[in-house]
Amino acid sequence: MSIARAARHAVLRSALISILPAALATGAAAQLLGQRLDLDAAYLPKAAAVFIAGAALVLIGLPRHHPFASFGAANQVTTARGALIALLAALIAERADTGAPRVALAIGTTIVVLDGVDGWLARRDHMTSAFGARFDMEADAALILVLAVLAWQFGKAGAWVLASGLLRYAFVAAGLGVPYLRNPLPPSRRRKLVAVLQVVALLLTIAPFVPATTGAYVAAAGLCALTLSFVADVLRLSSR
Repeated sequence: MSIARAARHAVLRSALISILPAALATGAAAQLLGQRLDLDAAYLPKAAAVFIAGAALVLIGLPRHHPFASFGAANQVTTARGALIALLAALIAERADTGAPRVALAIGTTIVVLDGVDGWLARRDHMTSAFGARFDMEADAALILVLAVLAWQFGKAGAWVLASGLLRYAFVAAGLGVPYLRNPLPPSRRRKLVAVLQVVALLLTIAPFVPATTGAYVAAAGLCALTLSFVADVLRLSSR
């Protein structure tokens, strides 16, 4: 076996050691939530499907873009965030009177708290990589999309709020026809801050204690900030 192949196998084994327990925890948590909140029988399969899809994408991209033999503590935390996002995404199509908004707020808040941990761990362990940055970014994008759908589903904002979650994917799709949009962007504190503000805005929007009118204004403010951030990135890429 070549050294490169052995390294790929080592990092995949390391990743599976983290992903498999997270999968079991996701299933157990989904089972518990489904029973406690009297959710639809499809809740557990939905959570499992979302987690499996995300894990598959991680394992596909890991050997090529992760330069270390170990999965790393930072990616373990991001995997935990992914498990929570799966539980959150599975609330889509669930009735609001089951307590789903309270659970969504609790799960989303936990994800936000963990969001600052993975980057710190990567820097502490000297294991920063393009893979880790992309993993973190895609987790953020998925979270924003799920929260936007829930804000609409819970009747806290109109269908326009879905734009908050679709902007990232529209940007990627536009890159298929506009080559300069596929160029890499340098790390940006502004981009990260706006993403966090967008998540917080959507969490406030879905919060049961926030009136729908107020929540809609908060979601609109978050969408405006996110849109301006994307416009800034497009202008930067087009000026190169």
